[in-house]
Amino acid sequence: MVLHVRGRGLPDGEEVQWWIHQGVLSAEPIAGAHTVFGADGAGGWIIPGLVDAHCHVGLKPGGATTFDEAVEQAEAERDAGALLLRDAGSPVDTRSFDDRADLPRIIRAGRHLARPKRYMPGLPIDIEDESQLPAAVAEQARWGDGWVKLVGDWIDRGIGDLAPLWSDDILVEAIAAAHANGARVTAHVFGEDALPGLINAGIDCIEHGTGITEDTIDLMLEHGTALVPTLINIENFPGIADAAGRYPSYATHMRELYASCHQRVGAAHEAGVPIFAGTDAGGMVAHGRIGDEIAALRSVGLSATDALGAACWDARAWLGRPVLEHGASADLLCFAEDPRVAGVGHPDVVILRGRVY
Repeated sequence: MVLHVRGRGLPDGEEVQWWIHQGVLSAEPIAGAHTVFGADGAGGWIIPGLVDAHCHVGLKPGGATTFDEAVEQAEAERDAGALLLRDAGSPVDTRSFDDRADLPRIIRAGRHLARPKRYMPGLPIDIEDESQLPAAVAEQARWGDGWVKLVGDWIDRGIGDLAPLWSDDILVEAIAAAHANGARVTAHVFGEDALPGLINAGIDCIEHGTGITEDTIDLMLEHGTALVPTLINIENFPGIADAAGRYPSYATHMRELYASCHQRVGAAHEAGVPIFAGTDAGGMVAHGRIGDEIAALRSVGLSATDALGAACWDARAWLGRPVLEHGASADLLCFAEDPRVAGVGHPDVVILRGRVY
């Protein structure tokens, strides 16, 4: 069946019409199409499928999911309108999802890379000697979909606080190895100290980034480093601090990072650092909450259009994936009300690969 949708596109608000045949968008009319949105000409809004740029399909509190649980997580994202996921590290191999027309597309970063006892047990590949990091990065770059995920900092129980995992020199080699294999690199970073080494080494993105400062914002601008702040996950910091009774310095640090997060991310946005929406779903955050992250980005100063773009057209451009254009996959959302005002929580129509949900 040929489908047809009509409404106003974003960010420009101009009227658009799309015909959908065999899962592909056509800007040219196709005879016999069935209109599934905008049939009465009453308006409405059409946008590309949303992007969750930090999403762990295959991860749940306590560790890896079963394969069937991973499928359920992907379905929850689809139903929320997140049709493109950047999986920022997962212990479950979801590559077979690519053959499923009913599940969102996933851009995988492979497994987290960390030092022994410096991340959540069972999730990363532990690098015993940091000199092995460049080779491990190259392997993950070849395995994944154009991204590699480092753990940039984590609690060092010897000092009782957040601390970097890697030396500056080895980061230069490791990130160069990823780039040589056609992949970009991102890193989990909560605190301040790991950021300069990562950014100066040429890292492409920082996850969380609660420790960014005026100086590191300047470095990010100089190097073109993006930020995915995962703001709804940062709401878990007070609970993490409360549970860290054996490490009072770490607990205090986490509370300070939480208290200053909105100001720091707002300063990065004001300075012009590229910011994209990611929920960190899969650990302490449930899947299907991209709408909450968009709202949180507005709370740190992004306009309604910019916040939606950070989870939609701008995020797709950053990840090298198409928006709504002739010949592209028919992955789109339709809303009766302007999603910049009413939010994206309840799409009226979700279309993935040309199939209506």
